[in-house]
Amino acid sequence: MPSNTAPGKLATSDIFPIQLRFFLKVHEDGRCERFVGTTILPSGVDPLTGVHSKDIVISPETNLNARIYIPKNATTGRRLPILIYYHGGGFVVDSPRSTTYQPTLNLLTADAESDVVIVAIDYRLAPEYPIPIGYNDSWEGTKWVATHSKGSGPEAWLNDYGDFEKVFFIGDSAGANIAHNMAIRAGLEPIKEINLEGIILLNPYFGGNDPIGLECGKNKELKGYTDEFWLFANPSKSGLDDPLFNPGKNPNLSALGCSRIFVSVAEYDSFRDRGFLYKELMEKSGWNGKLEFLESKNENHVFFLFDTSCDNACNLRDTVRSFINRSQN
Repeated sequence: MPSNTAPGKLATSDIFPIQLRFFLKVHEDGRCERFVGTTILPSGVDPLTGVHSKDIVISPETNLNARIYIPKNATTGRRLPILIYYHGGGFVVDSPRSTTYQPTLNLLTADAESDVVIVAIDYRLAPEYPIPIGYNDSWEGTKWVATHSKGSGPEAWLNDYGDFEKVFFIGDSAGANIAHNMAIRAGLEPIKEINLEGIILLNPYFGGNDPIGLECGKNKELKGYTDEFWLFANPSKSGLDDPLFNPGKNPNLSALGCSRIFVSVAEYDSFRDRGFLYKELMEKSGWNGKLEFLESKNENHVFFLFDTSCDNACNLRDTVRSFINRSQN
């Protein structure tokens, strides 16, 4: 299956930064070379968890695809919550099929007390496919999942195992940003075939023109660097206060289409203050729901992807499972 992270070309007349340090480089001929998320793991049976995965095509026209995961003990007739996962990578790198994501997605799928079906959307990446294409792909993938609600969709695993009354949007970093914005869109354009119970935002990547908290001090330079990803991926003139990036500028914030939110932040993450601000914004927005919050001490951004066995990663996964399970009681 072709990868949405494979090197591509931009028109040489485009104006773009030469590189985002450590992540990608755009050459003078328009070729985009990525340094992160390019090592792809095969689907199949994971030897550690017994989780089964396979790749599926959502749209042949756009090469929109996904990887779907089911637990080893999935049985027909036993309906499992559906997690629609949007990966991170600053909108410009990575894939749910990479070495970054496959181990965590297997572990999230596998827990014996709260088995789930995960559909991880491999949306197209900027700069070849600038924002809002990644959001539009994510919405198309979400609606595709919904086509299976009556058991007659194109993917048998969703037909056989998915519980469309228990759907969650989940993502990390830029993917958490996408999950939030997909929930806003679901509130404005309800997908009647699914019941969106909640969203799970892991170390979300939000921003804004005006610095907050430690962005005014020790994280000032780091904010400038991480802002580059949004400006690079989004060539429009909307800037850092685009409502997709700065939730406080979204007039539809209270329309978020679920009743529950789980947000996690990491103590040493430069986006930590943005996570706390998001919590405050949602609680003051008029949104009629419950927000749960977790701070992982002594950790940095998306630490759980790179050390899946550390205590804080295990605790975070346990908390996510508990969040999902509470909806089943």
